[in-house]
Order: sequence, then C-alpha cells, then structure tokens
Amino acid sequence: MRSSHARPFTVLSLTVALLAPVPAVALGGEGSYGGGAKNNEISASASQSRIKVTQTSGPTGGKQGTVASTDTNWKPPPCWYEPVFTPEQLKNFSENDGSGDAGLRDGWYGSELWTDHFRDEKDAVTIFTKPGTVKGYKNYNLGKDGYFWRGVAPDVTGIDDTSLCSRLMFWQDAGEIPDVPNAPTPETLADYAYDKVKVPETEVELKPAAKSTVNLPTWAWLDKGTFQDVKVRAELPGTGLWAETTAKPVALHLEPGTDDAEVYPASGDCRINDDGSIGTPYTKGNADKTPPCGIRYLHATNGTPYQLSASITWQISWEGSDGSRGDLPDGTFETTQDMNVQEIQSINR
Repeated sequence: MRSSHARPFTVLSLTVALLAPVPAVALGGEGSYGGGAKNNEISASASQSRIKVTQTSGPTGGKQGTVASTDTNWKPPPCWYEPVFTPEQLKNFSENDGSGDAGLRDGWYGSELWTDHFRDEKDAVTIFTKPGTVKGYKNYNLGKDGYFWRGVAPDVTGIDDTSLCSRLMFWQDAGEIPDVPNAPTPETLADYAYDKVKVPETEVELKPAAKSTVNLPTWAWLDKGTFQDVKVRAELPGTGLWAETTAKPVALHLEPGTDDAEVYPASGDCRINDDGSIGTPYTKGNADKTPPCGIRYLHATNGTPYQLSASITWQISWEGSDGSRGDLPDGTFETTQDMNVQEIQSINR
C-alpha cells in the first residue's frame, strides 16, 4: 500500500460526501462526526469530537457566556481516542470519497489508500504511528460488532509530543474501551465540557440605582434564586461513557472601575448566603451604614461613568458513569455596568 500523507503539525479539515444513514451529532456548535451524515455532508477531520454536550439544568434564557478558569495552569487533555466508524460507515466513506484523516496526524487523500488498507488487507506505512507498519483489515470488518477508533485533538498544533494519540485508525469490539494511553474516561468528558458550561451574565442590584454619591456607600446585592446551579452532561456515543459537570455559584467579586474607591468587604469578594442570595438589600435608613457588599466612591465622574465589574465565581465539580467524581478549577464570568457618581454629600433617606 502507498504511504499516507502524514502532516507533522497540522490537521486536515475536509467536508466530504457520505451516504451512511446515521444522522450527524451536533457538538455544541463544533460540527459533525466522521461516520454519520446529514444532508450528505460530513466532517472527516480528527479535530472534530463526537462528544455530545447538553445542558440538563439551570437557566437557559437571556445572555450567557462561558467561564474562565481561575487556574491559569490548568488545561484540558490535548487529545484522546474516539469511535468514528462502524464497518458499514467506513465502507461507505472509503468507497464514495475516502479523503480525510485516518489518524490524528495522517491525512489520506483518495479512496485507494482507504480501500487498500481497510478492505484489501494491505499494510499501511505511516510516519508517526508506532509500529510504523500497520496490518490491514479484510472487507472493513463487515459482520463484526464494533467501531474503528481514531485520535481526536481540538488543537493538534498545540501538541508537542507527536506520539500522543497518533495511532492509525484501529478496530475495537463493541462495548469495550481500548486499553491504550489516552483512551477516554469520564474525566476526559468532564474536562472537555468545562468551557461548554453556559452561565448567565451578572448585573447586580445597586442602591442608589441611578447615581452613586461621593463618600456614601452604594449597596450591592443579588436576590436569592437569581443564580442557580448549571449542569451539563457530556456523552461519547458508542462507549457508554458520560460525565455530568456542575457549576455552582459561590461568590460575587466587585471591581469599582477606579482606584479612587473602597469596596466592602475589602477583598471585594461577597460570599453567597445560605439562602442563595448575595449581600443584603438596601433599606431606607441605611444610607450611612457600611454594606456587607458594596462600594464607596471617593471622586465623582465627569461625564464618563466608571465601569463597575461584577464577576461570579463558579465552583465546578463532576461525576462520571463509572462512579468516579472530582473537582475542576473554579471558573469566573465577568460583566460590567456603568456607574455614575455625583458630588453631593447627602442622600434622601
């Protein structure tokens, strides 16, 4: 068999025609998976994951965004293996086009490479695969129950070690997870789902609402029920693996938008109360009191409002299909709102 066209630092992204009857699975807006079809279009790229992420609880309306990890050193796994084709799907793919990724770093162009190896039992010679010569398959393993697996990496350019997940697409019987390094686990799915968690934007209640006043505290709070736990479920079809990742709001952090201000508490971190609220609502007569959560501006704005930043810290944990569980780094989501400050030394009570 002719050698594949191996690419050391890039991944081919192709859209190819496919006649298989299985519908494509949407992955949080990231595309479709090899082996399924929708409107005869399919992604044959090893940069596309089959992992399906769905939100199972928490708010779904309004403006939302993804959290940023508080641990700048944490990164999700760079790659893992996934089931891609059943024998029937691989036959259709190979004989109708056969242009795509046969491995994480092996792009094969044209049907002959695919049919030689997966239909006609010819060995494949690769650059990054160990061993470098891979024994061929007979007639795509038709009649057998299982999948052909391939390495997947959302960003292969960020992988320095070319041996990671680099095996040429290989067979695994149904119901079994390959006994290879970088095989998927529930934790893999939880890590993948980390930046798929959508949390609501934050706009805190303020008093005074329209304008703050120099040297008088502005109270800030969020009513109970404003924020709820957000849970997403990540599943890898054909494996029985799943993980549920839960983001729980635990604190509000305030940044006044100027150095000429004081925050309460001094850290700017307002903890969430037992009932799910943050801070204490302002009531008449509290103008001169120190709020448990708030800001005191020391200088007025002059036509340009301060940008008050409010960020919620979300505590993130997960549990998996095998009973495993763990914690992921806390995440934050930040929004800003205008703050006008007036130069008046009294306030209606």
